Amino acid sequence: MDVIIYHNPACGTSRNTLGLIRNAGIEPHIIEYLKTPPTRLLLRQLIGRMGIPVRDVVREKEGLFQELGLGRPGVTDDALLDAMVEHPSLINRPIVVTPLGVRLCRPSEAVLDILPPQQGEFRKESGEIVTDAAGRRAGTA
Repeated sequence: MDVIIYHNPACGTSRNTLGLIRNAGIEPHIIEYLKTPPTRLLLRQLIGRMGIPVRDVVREKEGLFQELGLGRPGVTDDALLDAMVEHPSLINRPIVVTPLGVRLCRPSEAVLDILPPQQGEFRKESGEIVTDAAGRRAGTA
């Protein structure tokens, strides 16, 4: 399965998502989007394929979000896209692309919806169990 992850290695959620991809037996194409940001067109296409509002992909916790006034009423999708392209740190992460769909993987478990079954137990960096030894989501029978 061909998988792409728009990844930030400094982000725990992104690292956990990458771990879940690998736990499914897949070595993804890793794009460190802070070093190689998506074009405006690609970003718009990814958001369209996710089926979520542009605003949901903007990282509001990033200091630039407030500095640029992106939370003000009336800020357009075009303005948000322009800001994310100019300042990739504003892009929420990780975004994962598989043949089964595109997801903003927050929380990291969201990636399970677009991957083949897990191949065993997976624990987040925090120790939280996501899948059991049989590859089933924790808390499911």
